[in-house]
Amino acid sequence: MFARDVAPGVHRIAHADVNVYLVEDDDGVTVVDSGFPATFAHVERGLQNIGRRTDDVRAVVLTHAHFDHVGSARRMRRRWQVPIRAHRDERFLAAHPYRYKHERNRLIYPVRYPACIPVMARMVVAGALGVRGVDEVTLFDGGECLDVPGDPLVLHTPGHTFGHCALYLPDRDTVIAGDAIVTLDPYTAARGPQIVSGAATADSAAALASLSAIADTGATHLLPGHGEPWHGGAAAAVELALRAGPS
Repeated sequence: MFARDVAPGVHRIAHADVNVYLVEDDDGVTVVDSGFPATFAHVERGLQNIGRRTDDVRAVVLTHAHFDHVGSARRMRRRWQVPIRAHRDERFLAAHPYRYKHERNRLIYPVRYPACIPVMARMVVAGALGVRGVDEVTLFDGGECLDVPGDPLVLHTPGHTFGHCALYLPDRDTVIAGDAIVTLDPYTAARGPQIVSGAATADSAAALASLSAIADTGATHLLPGHGEPWHGGAAAAVELALRAGPS
């Protein structure tokens, strides 16, 4: 699914319950996250939908390097000759996207939360079991503005992964939250603002603590890595996520 202008100059590609965002300005396009292997074709069509070509893409920026966010990054790097950018603490995970720390056994979730099974099935069809990592990653530290279209300010929001980052676009009143806060948890199928369950989160306490950086932006538009965009204010979304707690 493609949705134009989910925030000013930011477009959403939703595929297999994972969101990829296209951030455009006069200098070109930044692709935020890359979904699964099969997401690649959807991103190319999304670029066409906004009248852009693949050679307008200046960079792919990863909020984090789990397999469902890095799935097309290797192909984008090779086909488009663009840098893949990520926090330095994501370097290993970008190359090995299945080797991530998590708090709880993933196998119990389909039994406890059977509503997640269709979500998982869509992910498998999209290539979730065959993701190849990317070794060539341009690293950043967090706290800086990236010199890519949209000039996002990097907010280091560890917890889901150790190098997880959100991207704040102050001139667009928007924060791209990645999986720091989502409106659909793929492992429980629960909807509404929340952190991702312990099946895929390294440290839930740290993830909840990191939400303050997102709330402090005061952004109206919050664009999550999974689920529908939230336009009721980042602070309100964070309050609901804190109330929901870990799962």
